[in-house]
Amino acid sequence: MTISSFSFPGRNDARGPQRTARPYRIAARYVFRRRTLASLLVLCLLAPGCATRVENVLQPPEVAARDASRVNMLVATTRKPSDNPGKLYTGERGTAISLNSVAVSVPPDRDRKIGEVQWPSRVPPNPEREFAVLDVTKADSERQALEWFQKNRNAKRQVLIFVHGFNNTYADAVFRLAQIVHDSGTDAAPILFTWPSRGRAFDYLYDKESANYSRRALEDLILQVAKSPDVQDVTVLAHSMGGWLAAEALRGVAMREKSIPAKVRNVILASPDIDIDVFRRQFVEMGPKRPHFAILTSTRDKALEASRWLSGGVDRVGGSDLRPYASVLEELGVSVIDTSGIATKDPLGHNTFADSPEIVRMLGRRLAGQTLVGGEATLADRVGVAAANFAGSAARVAVAAPVAVISGEAREVLKRELTPSTGQMVDGQIAY
Repeated sequence: MTISSFSFPGRNDARGPQRTARPYRIAARYVFRRRTLASLLVLCLLAPGCATRVENVLQPPEVAARDASRVNMLVATTRKPSDNPGKLYTGERGTAISLNSVAVSVPPDRDRKIGEVQWPSRVPPNPEREFAVLDVTKADSERQALEWFQKNRNAKRQVLIFVHGFNNTYADAVFRLAQIVHDSGTDAAPILFTWPSRGRAFDYLYDKESANYSRRALEDLILQVAKSPDVQDVTVLAHSMGGWLAAEALRGVAMREKSIPAKVRNVILASPDIDIDVFRRQFVEMGPKRPHFAILTSTRDKALEASRWLSGGVDRVGGSDLRPYASVLEELGVSVIDTSGIATKDPLGHNTFADSPEIVRMLGRRLAGQTLVGGEATLADRVGVAAANFAGSAARVAVAAPVAVISGEAREVLKRELTPSTGQMVDGQIAY
């Protein structure tokens, strides 16, 4: 089987008889649009950029909390700088990439829950109970960036590059990465790539063009990190619209360098807001030497349902049921974890990767490079079995996950779900 013969489900797939009665088509379309518009309204009311809250919160507190944790990150951005020290960068597009070393204080564990970002209720924040930025230092020169790597590298010289999604301010992205790093327990050096999102739910198209605007900058960042002698292992974690940006940047890196650097070993796309046809093309153009991909999906993701409507009705990778393509994805080195059955605090079902304690800890194990096999069931195993109970099938939890990620019980269920009797390969594709 060749990559080019593989096709994700998309607009051009045969989906049964096309001669549906016109009134039924109109009615179905009306219902779908009403539901999607309702989802957009909910998105606006619940998303960080729309809720009433204190802004310009990046001013350091007067006193740091004694028991607070500290997360040191390098932040690269294509945003336009702000004159307000509590904001640092706006949602408008800058003319160059800017680098800063940012230290974030995370409240003591006794005063917070895993998966939550305790947004400041005042300025300056109260670090005993709220996230707070302790220090911001310019790191515009290559020498300063190298010094940051040397100071923050772990024994394995691992780096985590996080790319946020739609509707995120600079502060949203900084606090989210700090939460992920702290709650996952990873000691990989964290780098945030934050692109010019305005942080407003009704600026979806502006944000999408801003992601497009930032492709080359993310390509340059990935290459700079991979070429550093202080880095041996790079993981790219991208959420929502940032998933499209990350995939596009990796494609660009492959086309510029003839191959994605071997140091870029893992790419995790959480709820990726990517046209499923576009992702197939991106994946193919990355070439044969791709990193391992893990995709977190959910068929209950209301934000991606809204995006699907805004994008002409084409399925989004993060909102699709990829089970029928399990064996093909496995051959291509793609792991898929369907989080539809995982409990989440997000009513939209779009932030499970960060706010679900089970998922964020599993990400931490993967980021740490730990082996997920052993005599006892690992956390990943328990997530698999639990979600299988919720959804009725282990295949909805780990469609094409490597053997190490699936427990023995879940593995047997997966085998039964994907026996040859359920489908067969025809010219490199699965037919039913």
